Amino acid sequence: MTFRRETFNHLASWLEDARQHANPNMTIMLIGNKCDLAHRRAVSKEEGEQFAKENGLLFLEASARTAQNVEEAFIKTAGKILQNIQEGVFDVSNESFGIKVGYGRPQGPAGARDGAVSQRGGCCS
Repeated sequence: MTFRRETFNHLASWLEDARQHANPNMTIMLIGNKCDLAHRRAVSKEEGEQFAKENGLLFLEASARTAQNVEEAFIKTAGKILQNIQEGVFDVSNESFGIKVGYGRPQGPAGARDGAVSQRGGCCS
């Protein structure tokens, strides 16, 4: 992981702030970026994994340049959120949990986003 050492050293503080000001059950993934630049590694994969484990975070190394594990980061995070829903950690009927169940936004005539359903039927007709 090529987190700059200084960035890695601030993670605990940032994590504490996030947990203090958000839902304590939120899903957080720690991503070590630039895994394609092994020769510039400042933080070991093991050190990142250990921090994530100690703090109950998901962990991946990724590369924005090569797209390695970028999609996987979203899939793993969504999977963990789904698992929490299935286990009852989140009440999907209560939007204060930050989760809204549905398949897209209903649109009114001419694409208005007032919640009215188009006269033509479905969202894409």
